[in-house]
Amino acid sequence: MSELTEEAVRKVLEQVRHPAIDRTLHELGILKDIAVEDGKVTITLAFPFPGIPIAELLVKIVRAPVEELGAEVEVKTTVMTAEELQAFLAMEQEAWKL
Repeated sequence: MSELTEEAVRKVLEQVRHPAIDRTLHELGILKDIAVEDGKVTITLAFPFPGIPIAELLVKIVRAPVEELGAEVEVKTTVMTAEELQAFLAMEQEAWKL
């Protein structure tokens, strides 16, 4: 197996699309942080609101492709800042129109 790098993980995760909005999690600002240390990947997801109904699904869809790289994965969650939320809502509204 090649060395696990943040760049490799980011490349895989930047392809993960939101299940209901026609954008990637990266574009929406949900994919907040990626850290790689000793073969373990810690991913931080920022949700627009606490307790969103699809939180578990989003964690699952980011965990799976990283586990396929052979990494141990930990997913942490947080809530978006006001600025991040505004950008998310603007993209969400635009994508829903499609």
